[in-house]
Amino acid sequence: MSDYTVLLSQIKHTFGEREVLKGIDISIKPGEIFGLLGPSGAGKTTIIRIITGQIKPSDGLSQLFGTDSSQLDGKLLQKTGMMLDNLGLYERLSCTDNLKLFAAILGADKSMIDIALEKVGLSAAKKQPVSKLSKGMKSRLALARAMLNKPSILFLDEPTSGLDPSTAAEIHRLILEERDRGATIFLTTHNMAEASSLCDNIALLNEGTIIEYGSPAQICRKYDHERKINVTLNDGSELEFSNNSSSADKIYDLLKNDSIKSIHSSEPNLETVFTSLTGRRLEQ
Repeated sequence: MSDYTVLLSQIKHTFGEREVLKGIDISIKPGEIFGLLGPSGAGKTTIIRIITGQIKPSDGLSQLFGTDSSQLDGKLLQKTGMMLDNLGLYERLSCTDNLKLFAAILGADKSMIDIALEKVGLSAAKKQPVSKLSKGMKSRLALARAMLNKPSILFLDEPTSGLDPSTAAEIHRLILEERDRGATIFLTTHNMAEASSLCDNIALLNEGTIIEYGSPAQICRKYDHERKINVTLNDGSELEFSNNSSSADKIYDLLKNDSIKSIHSSEPNLETVFTSLTGRRLEQ
């Protein structure tokens, strides 16, 4: 039995003459939320398809649950849940009938359908056809379908893309619930705030290559070259201190005198790290 739910070693893949993956190494432990960050076209969806055995890599090793991805059988695939960017819902069918269909395919208990709809807040809309749902409701239905069989791993491809902040926050809550249940989460996103708040580890993917790998906090600290602390005082003036022990007494005196309105470190976020490494933004 592998120590990892997902293991990729030197995965390469080409479409025609175009090399889209150039030696990808990823290892994800059970119960981990892993984030794959990169702009559109970076190869994120291709990696999911390789892991789940939908396509075979041109070279390298891909394993899911310790089994070669090209050898996955129906029993192992039933341990996975997937929410891809095209959602894959049947527009003419109701929410309930969509889940009934997928429950039969996945071998899931049909008693889970109402539970799943309640979990994502769609109980009142369960008889509505999908064509009548908003984008946010469709996303929640797709997540309900992915969670229907209580999967050991959830593949979520841009799960909050284009959603309003309230709906995105609700999906984040459901993702964390699944993690707390013991599921492994494989999340692709170009939303660096989402990755920072949810993920244990992330990989920054650019043009088919992983350019950084680690926890969001570790990566941001690694590129904190300025190491400054910015302090805004109650009178609106701003002060800048070196982020080291030499500034401790000065900052302590300001705190003791209740002079500080806000205090921030210069630590970059994932967006600025990605931009500094690639010269492009994650949204591109």
